[in-house]
Order: sequence, then C-alpha cells, then structure tokens
Amino acid sequence: METNFSSSTSSNSADKLSNAAKNVYNDARSTAQNTSAALRSELSSLKNDLDALINRASNLSDNELSEAYDRLMTQFSSLRHAAKGIAGQASRQINRGVETTTDYVKDRPMQSVAVATGLGVLLGMLFKRR
Repeated sequence: METNFSSSTSSNSADKLSNAAKNVYNDARSTAQNTSAALRSELSSLKNDLDALINRASNLSDNELSEAYDRLMTQFSSLRHAAKGIAGQASRQINRGVETTTDYVKDRPMQSVAVATGLGVLLGMLFKRR
C-alpha cells in the first residue's frame, strides 16, 4: 500500500514539473511573439522616417536636419532599450527553464539518465553516418 502512495506522489510531482515546463515554454513563446511584433513595428516606423528624411534631406536647413537627427537618435535609443528588455526577458525565461529542468532531473534521475543515454546513442548514430 505504501508503494502505491509513493508511486502516485512521484507521478504527481512529475506531472507538476511537466506542466511547469509547458508553462515556461508557453510564456516564453507568447512574450517573444509580442515583443517581436512590437520591435517590427518600431523598426518599420524608423525605416519610414529614415526614407522620408533621405528624400527631403537636400531641401532641409541645418536646424531641421539637426532636429531630424535628434528624433532618429531618440528612436534608436528606444529600440536599443527595447532590445535590452527582450534580452533580459529571454535570460529570465532561460533561467526558469533551467530551474524547471533541474527540478525534473532531481525528481526523476533514472528517467533523465535514460533519456540522455538514448539521445547520446541517437546522435552517435547520426554522426557516424556522415
């Protein structure tokens, strides 16, 4: 009777870890999609502004060129800040993934060894053919 209880407990913890891994993956994917769309929009806007400036550059005064330069540099700064934010989010989500994986390996060491061995054999067979 005790064996069934521990078996169901380890199964529950494996299910929790599996769900946590899925949540980490889904969070990372949705965040990446949202930030990717925002960056594309900002880059498109920046490109349009640059194209417009290039087309009008010969007709602009020094002051107008200076103002346009300042606006473009502000947009570049904004994009750089957004890219740093994305890199920070990616780093945090990678760390969450590593923690989830570490927890899974700690809870199920034999299964983890079996999976690693199987992957090693598979990769060995693939590389041997080439």
